[in-house]
Amino acid sequence: MLSTVAYIRERLSPFYREGEIKSFICWLMEDLAGIPPYRLIMMEDELDENTKKKITDATERLARFEPIQYIIGKTRFCGHTFNLTSSVLIPRPETAGLVQMIIQDFKKKPATILDIGTGSGCIAISLASELPKSKVTAVDISEEALIVAKENAKQNNVDIDWLLMDILSDESLPLLKHYDCIVSNPPYVMENEKDAMEHNVLDYEPQLALFVPNDDPLLFYRRIAHVGKKFLKKGGCLYFEINERFGTEMINLLEHECFHEIELSVDYNGKDRFIKAQL
Repeated sequence: MLSTVAYIRERLSPFYREGEIKSFICWLMEDLAGIPPYRLIMMEDELDENTKKKITDATERLARFEPIQYIIGKTRFCGHTFNLTSSVLIPRPETAGLVQMIIQDFKKKPATILDIGTGSGCIAISLASELPKSKVTAVDISEEALIVAKENAKQNNVDIDWLLMDILSDESLPLLKHYDCIVSNPPYVMENEKDAMEHNVLDYEPQLALFVPNDDPLLFYRRIAHVGKKFLKKGGCLYFEINERFGTEMINLLEHECFHEIELSVDYNGKDRFIKAQL
């Protein structure tokens, strides 16, 4: 194992910081070799040739900046394991803050919840798991994403209603019911922000789930707020994850759509990231 760990360090050192490389070693050894982190201290485990090849192949993919979550095919979010493919975004740690807001608001009362743009299902599944008396529906425009999300729901032992639909189109709206809560982490990165993004995001994650036009960065928020006016129950709440640059604009948008009790919250980095509004 010593030689394999040395190879990983040497191969990745031109591209990653030491802390990142240590994390990669833990992930690769645990998921591809079955060696938990505490056993890495002794470096006594022997690796067979098949395992060495898997780790070498994975290291080469890391050297091309492919996210390790896609390489091993899974990640952790809100205490749950989610399978991943390149058809879905990798759940971000800050999105857990959005989930916790909803859990806090509905932990004492059953709710009907709609997750728009579910992707891997991380928000919907986390909510269904933590709010077992609530009924969760999740929608996405991508068939491939819904396949992943359904697998994740089965793996995490939750029941969710899945809908294939384009939220920007009126044709699918009759599929919706009325909800106490609508939540969405929609595409919000502007095209002109690409230059500041890392290769592992630009080259591997689905752009359909990331980007919005420069001339209409609030496209999905405006549409979902409009849909929310029709399908939220009276007193129901809308929850968004947002682009940090548009906190004020989001407040104005929601006020224009006649929402009230609007609350803008920051993530753990102190950036405007979440917004809640009541109908």
